[in-house]
Amino acid sequence: MSKTVSGFSKFSKEEKIDWIAKSFFDDSEKAKEVLKQYWNTNKYLQDLHDDFIENTVSNFYLPYAIAPNFKINGKDYAVPMVIEESSVVAAASLVAKFWSTRGGFKAAVISTTKIGQVHFMYQGDYEALQRYFESKKQHLFETTSEITKNMRKRGGGILNIELRDKTSELENYYQLHVTFETVDSMGANFINTCLEAIANEFKKDDIQVVMSILSNYVPECLVRAEVSCNVNNLYAEDAEKYTQKFVQAVQIANAEPHRAVTHNKGIMNGVDAVVLATGNDFRAVEAGVHAYASKSGVYKSLTNATVENGVFKFWIEIPLALGTVGGLTSLHPLSKFSLGLLGNPSAKELMQVIAVAGLAQNFAALRALTTTGIQHGHMKMHLTNIIKQLGASEEEKQFLINYFENKTVTHNAVVEAYNKLVQDK
Repeated sequence: MSKTVSGFSKFSKEEKIDWIAKSFFDDSEKAKEVLKQYWNTNKYLQDLHDDFIENTVSNFYLPYAIAPNFKINGKDYAVPMVIEESSVVAAASLVAKFWSTRGGFKAAVISTTKIGQVHFMYQGDYEALQRYFESKKQHLFETTSEITKNMRKRGGGILNIELRDKTSELENYYQLHVTFETVDSMGANFINTCLEAIANEFKKDDIQVVMSILSNYVPECLVRAEVSCNVNNLYAEDAEKYTQKFVQAVQIANAEPHRAVTHNKGIMNGVDAVVLATGNDFRAVEAGVHAYASKSGVYKSLTNATVENGVFKFWIEIPLALGTVGGLTSLHPLSKFSLGLLGNPSAKELMQVIAVAGLAQNFAALRALTTTGIQHGHMKMHLTNIIKQLGASEEEKQFLINYFENKTVTHNAVVEAYNKLVQDK
């Protein structure tokens, strides 16, 4: 049977599933069953999910969890997290509880400027281009006035339009660099609509517009979160020794890109989990964050730590372009639930919560790495996944959990313990 198809998008969902199952699986009925078991029995919700993207055949569920006890700027939060990785939510919850008794997290938004660009080619005289830009600049604002009207009422809109000479990077390449304030909206559609209108007003015979698009690199849409306490309150034993190791671990991530990538990946475990739970775009956030980590020309840690006069301080500065209105945040019931759980925050408040989640995750990882090692806690959480893969009964599962209470968890060790348990029955 051919594995190519014409008009797939026009098939009904049943027809799509039928073609997939028969074309790519030996057991077509089993394949259909796998897809259909994840359909939502609530028709409204399933229709909603079907309309999010094209060619929908099922739903791919991820766990939705809550990390309680976060205290941020004196306010208590229960933070929603969507993630499949073992130990992330547990670590966030433990760290939240730990810092709630040490003054909690402090967070502040530094700036909220977003960026879009009109990229174009021009082979003429630069001074002539500058004069043309200056003559058109006010018209560029005016041509978007209807688009920006509602945004301006909410305190946002276009902040500035600059002409930038990029010919040192690429021959004949220039851009209009446009900055925006989008308030509580992530603003992608708003920004792109404005840019296209600006491009249409600006282009002429000797100006070839290549494209108009927002940038997901937002170094001026920045938030800072931090924690601090006396060194003696940080560890129960050998506080100075372990605090020094903690600070050194951050310094290593700033000195060694191979370590920095894994270090920052752990931060994004916390960031992405909340970004997903609130219906925001984690791909855009990831791209912008990692670009920011490379802003010096070398990929570095997003967090920093110091000890001064017996006080430990740990902080993060991270770019986050987020929205709390529009897009999926208004459509997906669980996204709306997440925002309700957080007290229906503004975009600025959500930036603070998500930065804190990233900082908490990094604190948990570094604390584990510099004391017991990362695998000790991670494999404990992973134990139940291994047990499920083995098909253990509830009784066998409880036995294995008790058995490994004070033992090192490895995949082979669990398999051996399970096989011996089965043989001894």
